[in-house]
Amino acid sequence: MQVDLGESELQSDVASIQKIPIMPSLLDVVCRTTGMGFVAVARVTDDRWITCSALDNLGFGLISGSELKIETTLCNEVKQSNAPVIIDHVAQSEYANHPTPAMYGFQSYISIPIYRKDGRFFGTLCAIDPKPARLNTPEVIGMFRLFCDLIAFHLSAVEEIETNEYELAKEREERAKVLEQKNAELQKMNLELESFAYVASHDLQEPLRKIETFSNFILDRDYDSLSPNGKNYFDRLLKSVKRMQTLIKDLLRYSQVKVHEQIFVETDLDKIVEEVKQDYNEELNQKNVLLQVGETCSAHVIPFQFNQLLQNLIGNSIKFVRPGVRPVIKVSCAVVKGSDLENIKLLPGRNYCHLVIEDNGIGFSSEYNEKIFEVFQRLNGREDYEGTGIGLSIVKKIVGNHHGLITACGELDKGARFDIYIPQP
Repeated sequence: MQVDLGESELQSDVASIQKIPIMPSLLDVVCRTTGMGFVAVARVTDDRWITCSALDNLGFGLISGSELKIETTLCNEVKQSNAPVIIDHVAQSEYANHPTPAMYGFQSYISIPIYRKDGRFFGTLCAIDPKPARLNTPEVIGMFRLFCDLIAFHLSAVEEIETNEYELAKEREERAKVLEQKNAELQKMNLELESFAYVASHDLQEPLRKIETFSNFILDRDYDSLSPNGKNYFDRLLKSVKRMQTLIKDLLRYSQVKVHEQIFVETDLDKIVEEVKQDYNEELNQKNVLLQVGETCSAHVIPFQFNQLLQNLIGNSIKFVRPGVRPVIKVSCAVVKGSDLENIKLLPGRNYCHLVIEDNGIGFSSEYNEKIFEVFQRLNGREDYEGTGIGLSIVKKIVGNHHGLITACGELDKGARFDIYIPQP
């Protein structure tokens, strides 16, 4: 059956042979062992004979890519018969009157077929010389067959590598398309977040501002004239408005955590802790909180977001205090090797900024160690402690922006501890 091969496929076959690193040494061994002056690997099809690699000590004139007319070669017979052609001395062989030896001026000739790994015919390993040579021996034939098998093995390896590279390139291209699509989706999400931010900051808050304004009129002018039940309903209305305003602001903060430009800066965390301490100065004094700042360090972080992170964590510790117990909040951080930290999710050879915030507040049950970071997750009644349940979700999102890890552990009526690990360059 005649197979029509495209030019690009044939050129690829020639290039694959040229990529075999041992090919020059292999051809040199054939020449030295047999005394033949010209040896080549040829790609042979039904209508083409193409030089893939050659060692020419005769000035025969063939180089990689050179062609002979297939009908003028004996390799054509090798392909058709699937058998080698070996001639020690043309004048004393059945090829004495054959036109090919006379055309190319050789007296000794050998051509052994090369088969691909799947059994398909590829071409030949062939050699010629103008002088007779002793080629038809078990040793020479065995050497040629061995080299043909070796060529076939390396050819298969080269083609498999090329296939893998093609598939990897295709996979990279597909991933690039997916990434491009994700980036487009992200841009769309950012636009939606900006739209949401506008709605949250204006359209949603505007009705609340009006309710608050009219409520203040009532509070200043008519509150005392309300019945006890009316005052109770009015107070609950004010609390609901305040809670709704807080919820909108927290949702806005949560949505903007990813929107803000993420520029990492080597930052002295002691300064951020001091800023947060000043922000909470009134609450700390009001509740007689002892804020102990231990060892601190500098770290590669996004300063604005890290301020948000500490605001939320220290704010929670101030909020969730135990009645009758002086609140104590401890803050410390250090840059430590991952191998020195007791967390299997950290890379042993990587440096991490390990930030610890712990308190002696009301704590929480260990079953909530993971669940505590979910949006709107509240472990305490709204009447006892104000809040929307978004703060720790913001904290986890910020840690994620830093490619870090956060863990929480607590014990009821004992306190809570948060460990944050931020990888450092």
